[in-house]
Amino acid sequence: MMQLQQDMYDVIVAHGLSAFPDECCGFVAGKDGEAVKVFPMKNADASPSTYRMEPREQLQVQNEMDENGWDIYAIFHSHTHSEAYPSETDTDQAFYPDSYYALLSLDDRENPVFRAFRIVDREITEEEVKIV
Repeated sequence: MMQLQQDMYDVIVAHGLSAFPDECCGFVAGKDGEAVKVFPMKNADASPSTYRMEPREQLQVQNEMDENGWDIYAIFHSHTHSEAYPSETDTDQAFYPDSYYALLSLDDRENPVFRAFRIVDREITEEEVKIV
């Protein structure tokens, strides 16, 4: 089960809404199986249908995570006009089998939908999400 503190979830939703109509993206850092920090990141593609983390920012975030002994708990991004389910591109680019892939659908911006998945060898498994 993917568990996030309410304030972490709020950061992800705010990032998605501020990036709209483009997709947002970022990491959630974790320690011992628990989320510890959200890193909203710039979508270098600046696109409503794709995302790519800005490389220098991604390196800085990964360095901070390494310095703190954190791992990639989740990789998140938004879908601006479709459901919160991994696309074929998302599945093709799922290189971290131990991480959650979290999707925020902003198809209805008044009622965002947040879902999490594991993607291993192109097989998608939905995981429960708990906001506490």
